[in-house]
Amino acid sequence: MSGSNALRGLRAAVVGGSIGGCSAAIALHRAGCRDITVHERTTGALADRGVGVAMHAGRYAELEAAGYLDAAMSWGRLVERHWYVRDGSVPLGRVLGTNAFPFRTYNWGLLWSGLYHRLPAEVGFRTGNPVVSVEESAAGAEVHTADGGERYDLVVGADGYRSVVRAAVCPRLQPRDAGYLAWRGAYPESRLPDAGLWPRNSAAYVVFGGGHVVLYRIPGADGVDRVNWVLYTTPPIGLGTHDDHPASVSPGTLAEPFRAHLHELVQDRLPPFWATLITRTRPEELFVQPMYDFAATPGASGVVALLGDAASVARPHTGAGAVKALQDATLLESALRTADGGPVEALKAYDLARGAAGSSMVALGRQLGRALVEATPDWAALDPAGLEAWWRQADAAGLFGGRRLGK
Repeated sequence: MSGSNALRGLRAAVVGGSIGGCSAAIALHRAGCRDITVHERTTGALADRGVGVAMHAGRYAELEAAGYLDAAMSWGRLVERHWYVRDGSVPLGRVLGTNAFPFRTYNWGLLWSGLYHRLPAEVGFRTGNPVVSVEESAAGAEVHTADGGERYDLVVGADGYRSVVRAAVCPRLQPRDAGYLAWRGAYPESRLPDAGLWPRNSAAYVVFGGGHVVLYRIPGADGVDRVNWVLYTTPPIGLGTHDDHPASVSPGTLAEPFRAHLHELVQDRLPPFWATLITRTRPEELFVQPMYDFAATPGASGVVALLGDAASVARPHTGAGAVKALQDATLLESALRTADGGPVEALKAYDLARGAAGSSMVALGRQLGRALVEATPDWAALDPAGLEAWWRQADAAGLFGGRRLGK
């Protein structure tokens, strides 16, 4: 019996309803499963999450060909990357170098909406339905929520880096704290003075000793482009590092010491234009993201599998977070379609396919984190040739933007 036919009578659950969860549900349906329930813990509108996602054009083309993305999903185009360092009062700073940067930019909420609306009618999407545990048994897997337990024949954990499902697959794994943070923000470009100084199809990497900030524009739900930025650096001891490292801090809830430190940092380290851009971010648009990384081994056990950030988290420097979740979904679909031994054999094949990819991206994230945050060069001393040589060493494997699908 083919994998597609074998799945038709099975019940499947996806834990987590974000980009990875929607992709997993699409994969299950395309592989032949018709009884699918997505358990999403939040009750708010996921479409309102307006931060940026950058996707390498080559990885997009592969995912479009696989049927997971399409050009109708609102996106922006990047063609080059400019590297800047502070140089007195020069507004943008001094350009260290420029290189090709073939990326598409997305608004997270709009990308999620595009995937959500591709879910077939058979998929049940339960919001405000947090899963507290998953237990395997000879009869399948039991998914426990506050309302009780439900038995499923197949469970996919797509519930992020704090995954509940991972405890059933790889219980001893603990995410590794990178020791530094990412400050993030996004807001309408119309609020930015002198926006014309910044080339529209350019990503900006603004570097300083001990960190950097990445900036690019993303589409807005209202048709107005948004400024999207993420700044990486190690905060002072006592402000959220190591043992007191916070979980993600939602927009609008960031404590005043964090905001004050960020304001002081950008005024001291960034060129004037970029410092102003960041300080124009309102408190309700500002949040902090901790840096964790890990790769779950194994990433599947019996009829339970992990996908996306539940399976492995690479630091965002890789430019491939959403790509990895979508690629995992394509691998899950392929394994389920082709396996003749039922879900257990299919998930073994899936885990074998995705394991190497996850580990290589985690390694790249650590390498880029060291180069861009933990052991930064003397930026001001680099010329374009020196910058190019430094980047070739930082991304020695050539995996920035994500691995090629199937490689």
